[in-house]
Amino acid sequence: MAFKDGDFLEVEYSAWTAPENTLISTTDEKMAKDSGLYEEHVKYGPVLVIIGSSGVIKGLDTALRGMSAGEQKKMTFKPDEAFGERSEGLIRVMPIAEFRKRDVEPYPGMRVDLDNFTATVKSVNSGRVVVDANHPYAGRDITYEVKVVKNLTDEKEKINALGKMAGIEVTKVDASGKDVKVSFNNAVKKNADYFMGKANLVASIFTYFHNIDKVNVDEEYIRPPELKEQKKQ
Repeated sequence: MAFKDGDFLEVEYSAWTAPENTLISTTDEKMAKDSGLYEEHVKYGPVLVIIGSSGVIKGLDTALRGMSAGEQKKMTFKPDEAFGERSEGLIRVMPIAEFRKRDVEPYPGMRVDLDNFTATVKSVNSGRVVVDANHPYAGRDITYEVKVVKNLTDEKEKINALGKMAGIEVTKVDASGKDVKVSFNNAVKKNADYFMGKANLVASIFTYFHNIDKVNVDEEYIRPPELKEQKKQ
């Protein structure tokens, strides 16, 4: 079965630089811990890949199109199909004062967000900072081991997957014609990350579901026990 633009796939993968075989990314929690890549805030396991959405490197997007649900492959991509070739034009020298006025003290290896780009600090010398805006793996061959876990075809399943990609768990999805309602019960923490994720989810629904004209958001808030006690007093 071949996949096409707009298909929603749940995918497991691990990626290494080639030929050094250094792990750079994985959806496998044990592998992440064993390699030192583990991050506590990351939810490991299958991730959503939407074919044609530029969410993964070009070579992997092309390879996934020819795979089937349950299939696993290992493949190596050249820079033009991975993170691009290195460009000397993306290396800049900046005065350290530019960083200090942002309350940033640069050091080699630091990732910094500058005016319109993200870069890596390569060196700091005599009041000058060399920054490199190339992708950290630009110019490198990248090996992927990838498995297509599932092809999501149900609209509710897809919206739930978009929620997870936005960092929030949707409690319930009700879809009817051109309207959809996404619900978040009291167990979902309504913090700053939630509100940002909710906005991203709504934007994604309109991006990937051209048949949907309205998104209703239902939020549940229950009075905390400590506030109930205050009420009694």
